[in-house]
Amino acid sequence: MNPPNLALSEILHASSRCLAGVQTGHSLTESLVQLPAHLRPAVQAVTWYAMRHWGLAQAWRDIALTKKPPKPWLNCHVGLSLLLLDAAMIEHGQAPADSLQAPLDAQCPRYQPHTLVDEAVRAVGLTKLGKPASGLVNAVLRRFQRQRPAFVQAVQNNAVAKWNHPAWWITKLQTHYPNYWQDILRASKTAPKLVLRVNQRQAKVLQVVDAINQAGRACRAVGEQAVVLDRSAVVDTLPGFTEGHWSVQDMAAQLAAPLLRVKDGQRVLDACAAPGGKTAHLLELADVAVTALDQDDKRLARMRGNLGRLKLMSSKVNLKQADAKALDTWWDGQPFNAILADVPCTASGVVRRHPDIAWLRRESDLAKASKLQTEILDALWQTLAPGGLLLLVTCSVFPEEGEHQVQAMLARHADAKRLSAPGQTLPKAADATCPSGQDGFFYGLLERRALDS
Repeated sequence: MNPPNLALSEILHASSRCLAGVQTGHSLTESLVQLPAHLRPAVQAVTWYAMRHWGLAQAWRDIALTKKPPKPWLNCHVGLSLLLLDAAMIEHGQAPADSLQAPLDAQCPRYQPHTLVDEAVRAVGLTKLGKPASGLVNAVLRRFQRQRPAFVQAVQNNAVAKWNHPAWWITKLQTHYPNYWQDILRASKTAPKLVLRVNQRQAKVLQVVDAINQAGRACRAVGEQAVVLDRSAVVDTLPGFTEGHWSVQDMAAQLAAPLLRVKDGQRVLDACAAPGGKTAHLLELADVAVTALDQDDKRLARMRGNLGRLKLMSSKVNLKQADAKALDTWWDGQPFNAILADVPCTASGVVRRHPDIAWLRRESDLAKASKLQTEILDALWQTLAPGGLLLLVTCSVFPEEGEHQVQAMLARHADAKRLSAPGQTLPKAADATCPSGQDGFFYGLLERRALDS
């Protein structure tokens, strides 16, 4: 349902502007935070749904637009995004909930097709594109509504429409995961569960479960620290948020901090730290001195707030705005016992959580990210004490950003020894064996040994 006094045309208009931003290289997160608070929940639900069906909507748009759009629309991403959005929303209203073409997204409301067409035309009026644009939207969407079975049939063999990922992405997964690529894509299209990591310095898992259940939000404990909610929720309204009893963190991401085996008294570096979930986990596990780096001062400010809420800020926590590979700007020359290197990547493993990522990335981004990772890892290796551990973490499913990096580190550094770690974890939808589902991560654990050992 829409919030009171919020028209569907207003939601569609705001959503189409956010989706237009994706087509010009801006993330949905950037666009959503700029919206008025009363609009944000509805627009987020609609745009996330649309992104999970963007390939399908584009295929239908190409069939439906038999002529070039009117002149004002030739360079208008907002107008074209509105067409794509409405096609996806009409399909959402008509397709079975278990359809591969349009899996149910429980957060996205369903509307009758004729309502969507009428409200889309009204939304065009809000764009000030004029009557030709309104006429085009009306004609194209009514045609789609009348001829939907033919549109569905026309894209049966279109891989981008079926899997809702760019063609290069699909091809790369087929190459690297010939037996699992379909499972990865299918999981990446599903909405994730909300997973919490309990701050065991402040609360117990069962305490958190009981409080959330009593508030009317069904949840369950998974493992020693995680709590999984059956449905999404506004995070800061859940019991225990203000008290610092938990943080939001996916199950796959919760593997990171324990792999470093931190002990009381150690010096630890989190090299790409914001928004601070893994830093907090390290501080929850042991009484360590942590240096946390990030280049964005605003993200560091939010991180400071998060650590404060969790009651983890102290004189032993040093937050620094710095480029991790520029050692002379931040390192004091004292080696670290453990380094968490959650280096920048394409984020290809968290598409189910951020569905716009698939449409923002280009294949060329892989080479750029890989080069940056190499530079950061080589710099950080210099700061690691003999016998210390460095954990490479990426939220990616592409080997160029994971396994290939570990192999290259072993080849470049004679004092590097690989230790046991999970390696690649693949995106997984929630099911009986994995009730939370999980994102796709890579973990590579290296020890710096003395060359004569």
